[in-house]
Amino acid sequence: MQLRRPLLKLLAAAGVFGPAGFAGVVSQALAMGKVPVEPGMYRMRGVVTVNGKPASPGQRIGPGDTVVTGADSEAIYVIDQDAFLQRDKTTLVFGADAAKGLFRVVTGKVLSVFGKSRDQRTLLVSTATIGIRGTGCYIEDEGSDASARTYFCLCYGSVELVPTAAPQAVAAFSTTHHEQPLYIHNDTKMPKLVLPAGVINHTDDDLTMLESLVGRWPPFLGTGSGNDGGPRY
Repeated sequence: MQLRRPLLKLLAAAGVFGPAGFAGVVSQALAMGKVPVEPGMYRMRGVVTVNGKPASPGQRIGPGDTVVTGADSEAIYVIDQDAFLQRDKTTLVFGADAAKGLFRVVTGKVLSVFGKSRDQRTLLVSTATIGIRGTGCYIEDEGSDASARTYFCLCYGSVELVPTAAPQAVAAFSTTHHEQPLYIHNDTKMPKLVLPAGVINHTDDDLTMLESLVGRWPPFLGTGSGNDGGPRY
């Protein structure tokens, strides 16, 4: 595959092949000549279930499925041209049939990259409805309690964000490299429900690894940020 050699060089320059965590898993795929990888459950650690049953390597994740990770657990999987890094204590529900472009973060932490589909994808979190296209994003959702909040970083791409507690306050914006991370709240007593945040708990290496699994690399590679001494998160 023509993509394989330049991708290998870019990933090496980005430091993705380090020994820590899942950052080097794509090296296995490259060594096997499988880029993009087959859709399904690519890598698991700890307790991972699909629809209440233990997940298995290579298992396909599809419309209507619920993926849950336990404490000290993690999962990497691919659905079509989208890839997910689901961290511990996280529940994701994927929309069925007509709602297959939708997924819900019930609680927990997930980093996702999405292909440039013609159709907008819709992410549901406890505090907002988020419409995205051609996007990489990281979410931490504290749950449905009124005092809970959602962390959302649009790592790159375009988004339309509608806070649940103030649907009239629609925010539409685009980013290229983590420029506008946010906390979204449900507490209507707060003067502002959407507040600026910093970049937390996700890295450019994580994004590069996920994109590479589906035969892409993130837009910040080669732009002076992330692979040549520029900013890294």
